[in-house]
Amino acid sequence: MRYLIIIGLFLFSCTKKQDDTKAKNIIIDCVKNHGGAFYEDLDVSFDFRKYKIRIKQQAKAYTYTRTQTDSTGQVIIDELSNDIFKRTINGKVENLSSKDHDKFKEATNSVAYFMLLPYKLLDPAVHLKYAGETVIENQTYEKIIVSFDAEGGGKDHEDVFCYWIHKTDHTLDYLAYSSGGPRFRKAKGRTAFKGVIFQNYDNYEILDKTAAVETYDQIYKSGKKKLLSEIVQEHYK
Repeated sequence: MRYLIIIGLFLFSCTKKQDDTKAKNIIIDCVKNHGGAFYEDLDVSFDFRKYKIRIKQQAKAYTYTRTQTDSTGQVIIDELSNDIFKRTINGKVENLSSKDHDKFKEATNSVAYFMLLPYKLLDPAVHLKYAGETVIENQTYEKIIVSFDAEGGGKDHEDVFCYWIHKTDHTLDYLAYSSGGPRFRKAKGRTAFKGVIFQNYDNYEILDKTAAVETYDQIYKSGKKKLLSEIVQEHYK
């Protein structure tokens, strides 16, 4: 029995994703540069497209709120708090189908997630891998590949992301993902508010649908991309 336990522990250690110390240290420096401890006690609101977004965090407790007024004047509020989600319309809680519950929850979480980068890359379910240096627009970047545990990694835990961190400025300047279509985002229009740097992005489609996400920077430089949209947040308070 003891022998079997030892073998089991060995197999677990071989299959468990290993943390990359170099990548982790790069992300820690990036988080410090973007806001550090200010992320731990944060309450910020802003406008994003037709929504008013509020992100509230205190240590491990959080509430993300997405508010809109539809064409008939109804006020719709989506609220996500530590994985508990609800939608209210004019103050009344909606009884959602499983499909709609997941769709609205993911949409609310997604806006907050991208706004809280690079801080969210320190979540326990995140695994970081250093993928070398590269040059984009005459600036040197360290490339970090991000994957997730099934437990705590969210609905799309099998997704792989890639981030490009400026080697000397320690800023998150580019990111990429393939889920829902290959996308490459370039940070622009930074706003420092309540000690945290928030970023807008140019959102590009990568035209090579077969490429690995960590190669999107090379495809971006080759010109095989198309600007799809601008991701802009404004009116912080």
